[in-house]
Amino acid sequence: MDREDNLSDRRAWFQRCRRVVVKVGSAVLTTPRGLDRVMIHRLSDQLAALKERGHEILIVSSGAVASGMRKVGLKEKPRTIPQKQATAAIGQTFLMNAWEEAFDKFELLTAQILLTHEDLAHRHRYLNARNTLETLLDWNIIPVINENDTVVVEEIKFGDNDQLCALIAGLVAADLVVILTDTEGLYDCDPRTHDHARLIRVVHGFSPKLMACATPQPGAVGTGGMLSKLQAAKKCLASGIPMVIGPGREKDVLVRLFDGEPVGTVFLPKRRLYHGKKIWLANLTKPVGELVLDQGAVRALQKAGKSLLPIGVREVRGTFGVGAPVRCVDEQGTVIGVGLTNYRSGEIERIKGHHTEEIEGLLGYKHSDEVIHRNNFVLAEPTGAADAEIV
Repeated sequence: MDREDNLSDRRAWFQRCRRVVVKVGSAVLTTPRGLDRVMIHRLSDQLAALKERGHEILIVSSGAVASGMRKVGLKEKPRTIPQKQATAAIGQTFLMNAWEEAFDKFELLTAQILLTHEDLAHRHRYLNARNTLETLLDWNIIPVINENDTVVVEEIKFGDNDQLCALIAGLVAADLVVILTDTEGLYDCDPRTHDHARLIRVVHGFSPKLMACATPQPGAVGTGGMLSKLQAAKKCLASGIPMVIGPGREKDVLVRLFDGEPVGTVFLPKRRLYHGKKIWLANLTKPVGELVLDQGAVRALQKAGKSLLPIGVREVRGTFGVGAPVRCVDEQGTVIGVGLTNYRSGEIERIKGHHTEEIEGLLGYKHSDEVIHRNNFVLAEPTGAADAEIV
């Protein structure tokens, strides 16, 4: 969606959002008695209505751990990884059954997709996941996606489902992300402690200043607070995808939103910063090494959009192979960006500080002129990132 739309005709604007990722948090899907099947049916009614209007729907559903907690009588979130994984294994069955049952009355099929960060961090598996989701959408099936809590460990976690929904949106090139939670949207300060807190209706672009509006504290059954949702918004906007934070338990909230009512907070991208492969590179790769660059190389990457040549590398940190994601930093340690290397760490150690035409003489061969090609590099703070405009 273009910023120029300015939501002047909200109904038409939302109607143009054909492919929609809807994330539903645990605070919306559960009660003290367990999984709220009535709420799931209410949401499925609305999502089925949106499908009738021509929207494609993907659901990122929390609630497995919370549902499992109720089933085994836990009053607090599990503290150990084995306890959390066992609780998720119990709860995921009930969660998926509830969604399947809710959509069955519309003769709509659902498909369970369980993912870990590791699944999407590998490029081939990332593309396989995208192909699977595209096929399900072609078949008019609603994917219900969750993190695979039964096998995940801290090192391969997405963080929470707010982050997962933003990554899924980039994966399938969604037109819109809607995060349903237990608040009205984003306020200019915490409404739980400030009576004068004002609901922000529209945000153009993203700025670190927005983080001051957020509280990082998650709920009793969820894992992500407003800070997590803003981090998800940052990912979405960088990929050119608008996002909405809205009150999931309000009556007909999704239908009202798509009918043009001013519901929740709408985040609109000012400019798309990442495209295609760079969405994956920016959001999903975990650097395994580090290259320290001189100021000339930093300027070439930041200002001119150039590739990284060996002459600009001052130091190699870590051991890695060809195609590995590495972090590029300046001599003060400031992160410049992340890229995929054309050479192994030992090879870069030998050619660093040298001109491209010297590579073959130093190594006895030359794979590439560049240590990192510009097509395989993303800036940590891309040119074009600007302060947000709040309405």
